[in-house]
Amino acid sequence: MDTSTDLYRPNAAIIYRRSDGTVLVCERVKPAGAWQFPQGGIKKGESPMHAACREGMEETGFRPNEYEVVQEHGPYRYDYPPKERERVFRKRGIPYAGQEQFYFLCQMHSDTAEPWLDNKEFRSYRWVQPADFDLDSLPSFKRGVYEQVLRDFFGV
Repeated sequence: MDTSTDLYRPNAAIIYRRSDGTVLVCERVKPAGAWQFPQGGIKKGESPMHAACREGMEETGFRPNEYEVVQEHGPYRYDYPPKERERVFRKRGIPYAGQEQFYFLCQMHSDTAEPWLDNKEFRSYRWVQPADFDLDSLPSFKRGVYEQVLRDFFGV
């Protein structure tokens, strides 16, 4: 695949971390059993950081005054498998090859804050140590990016 001509959907992800080092992971509504960090598309004219904060607030309810952005990395890319590529095309009308993601690590100001989930994206959540994030709970096409993200942010 010639990635120089492929379209990648711009995306931003947010990692919320508590003082004990645990991070928020959320279980997707579909497919059940798939866990990930809150994330979503970057709108035209929007910065990756603004998109991450907006998506985080939409999906978890955490407002920017509840955390501080302490680190960022990216972009990371992954390719969609053919079936996912078709699904994304039907949904968005654009033949994206995959996603190009920017990640933001955010230190929570309170260890008692809990997210409220929008129930369109996520069904459940938990706080885990980064080393305990189960990469097998991700779709296989996302695992390489998550491995790199966990290494870049947490050295695991």
